Amino acid sequence: MLKLFAKRQPAQRLADLKKLSLFVDLSRREMKIVDGFMHERNYLENEIVFDEGDEGQAIYFILAGRVLICPQGQPQAPIATLERGNFFGELALLDDAPRVAQARAAQDCTLAVFFRGDFLELMQSHALIASKIAFQLARHLGARLRASVRREQAQ
Repeated sequence: MLKLFAKRQPAQRLADLKKLSLFVDLSRREMKIVDGFMHERNYLENEIVFDEGDEGQAIYFILAGRVLICPQGQPQAPIATLERGNFFGELALLDDAPRVAQARAAQDCTLAVFFRGDFLELMQSHALIASKIAFQLARHLGARLRASVRREQAQ
């Protein structure tokens, strides 16, 4: 039987997720709770994770492999190339606006997926954990906005 992806051990996924900036303030117990809301997905090289214009429904965490963020159908002109330890699609936790770019597997990859509905459920059942994640998300988005303004000013 051909195995395209090795099954990741839950402890390894938990360790990988704990390294991400969104989860830096969470204890091991809190991380286990968050991990219970995660869904693991495997994508083959060139497989589309989501298309530009799709409704944003989840944030994705790269556990293995690389992902291209690119204009619709233009993987040769990536906006960003993201590797293990990065995340993308984070605005989906906040709203259901359409995606502004395509996400495509640059190579076989494993992603942890956190759907907005699961985040809302986490907010209901574990408000403190969700607020810690939301605070880190706000810091991340603020840093990205400041970097964008600096780039615009430099041009």
